[in-house]
Amino acid sequence: MALNIDKLFAGHARALGIANQRLQLLAANVANADTPNFKARDIDFKGAMQEAGQQKVQLKATHPKHLASVGSANRAEVQYRVPDQPSLDGNTVDTQRESSAIAETAVRYQTTLTFLNHRIQSLRLAITGR
Repeated sequence: MALNIDKLFAGHARALGIANQRLQLLAANVANADTPNFKARDIDFKGAMQEAGQQKVQLKATHPKHLASVGSANRAEVQYRVPDQPSLDGNTVDTQRESSAIAETAVRYQTTLTFLNHRIQSLRLAITGR
């Protein structure tokens, strides 16, 4: 039975890509916490992960100069966050909510890396016997 490495690691790659996208958005939110009229952005992380788990994206290049779509399935739709209490200057960033979301996403990112590491170790053991 042939082993398809791409298929084996695809779920982990999508999870890491979505977590990375969310961390970038959250970092931008924190960086603009004092910017007037800045609107906080985020993704529906849980929904994006569920969708990524079900999604099988295969894009066909119809022209020789088309680029491969490496990271398209590893991204989620960016949405503006509805604020609990917007500030008077129109900024919707809540630094406590951002910090909490960063911590949650970092834990999920690390967990995905741990699962990925265990899967690689299992494959190495199966191949080498050590």
